[in-house]
Amino acid sequence: MKKFAFTFLFVFASNFSAIAIAAEPIIDNERVTVWDTTMPLPPAQHDFISVPLSHKGTAVFGHRGDISGEADARTIVIELKEHAVPPLANTSGYLDAYDRPHIVKLLENDKVIVWSYRWNLGEPTPMHFHSKDVVIVYEEDTALKSTMPDGNNVLNEYKFADTRFNRRNRTHAELLVRDTGSAMITELK
Repeated sequence: MKKFAFTFLFVFASNFSAIAIAAEPIIDNERVTVWDTTMPLPPAQHDFISVPLSHKGTAVFGHRGDISGEADARTIVIELKEHAVPPLANTSGYLDAYDRPHIVKLLENDKVIVWSYRWNLGEPTPMHFHSKDVVIVYEEDTALKSTMPDGNNVLNEYKFADTRFNRRNRTHAELLVRDTGSAMITELK
């Protein structure tokens, strides 16, 4: 497992006593740094997407230098590093991953496309190809069976607020196998 090279230290003073809280990123690679926070973060080093977990299906684009996160509100903050990777050409013969049924495009700019998606129990997605890297924030417990073109499959169990970075060049179909499932999906340009 990768050890993170930096930690933010937050200090709050109240009635002459100080409390220090350390925060480390939950994902850090050449494309993004992702934070899971319940308090405002220092001014962002990069443009970012803020996903407030108390408001399902919403996301906000913020600029470098802006404050992200809110006091007492759990938020996933996706800082977008200056490491663009062009999308792959889809030569798979399958549909592009997005746009698809039950998905809503929330925002698009020169860095990202952000989608709000809900899986429906027993309704598989079409087999599809991911041409871009994505960050997925699960907004509720979600059990997905992922099936590859060769028929092999795997069951993935996600919990509320689980956040994943998935690299491009993947082809699969997904099937929600119980309960409900929704996520905020940030495609990186």
